[in-house]
Amino acid sequence: MRRCVKSVSHGPVAARRARGMTLVEVLAVVVILSLIAGTLYVGFAGSFGKAKRELAKTGISVVSGKLEAYRIERGTYPTTDAGLAVLTAPAANAQHSYYLPGEKLLDPWGRRYLYLTPGPDGEPFELMSLGADGKQGGTGEDEDVTSARLRDEVPAP
Repeated sequence: MRRCVKSVSHGPVAARRARGMTLVEVLAVVVILSLIAGTLYVGFAGSFGKAKRELAKTGISVVSGKLEAYRIERGTYPTTDAGLAVLTAPAANAQHSYYLPGEKLLDPWGRRYLYLTPGPDGEPFELMSLGADGKQGGTGEDEDVTSARLRDEVPAP
């Protein structure tokens, strides 16, 4: 004995499901994804500013090291007028221990590091990045990063 199996349709609901998602369902997914993206953006936005400040500190440390190499080779630090240009071409080339490519003299915000000699408190020089806003002073991401402040942050051995 054979049985006939009759396919059962569930009417208009099954037909609608077979066509795809409704506009309301698509909008709900878009809203949920937007909320997730907004939450992630707020969470990471502060991290990007902090990362650039850390890059500025590292850049100042690199340039400070090259200024020390310049002093060892030349017997003195560059003057404020000569500035950091003495570390890069055409004043220097890759054969000099103090040579730096020009892009290394830019802070993470694309502005040149500021150089001043003599520095504050009897220091031989000061290097500075003016932060995200490019203006002296500020807080958070806009706060200045200076070589003098970096020296203060180094823990004593």
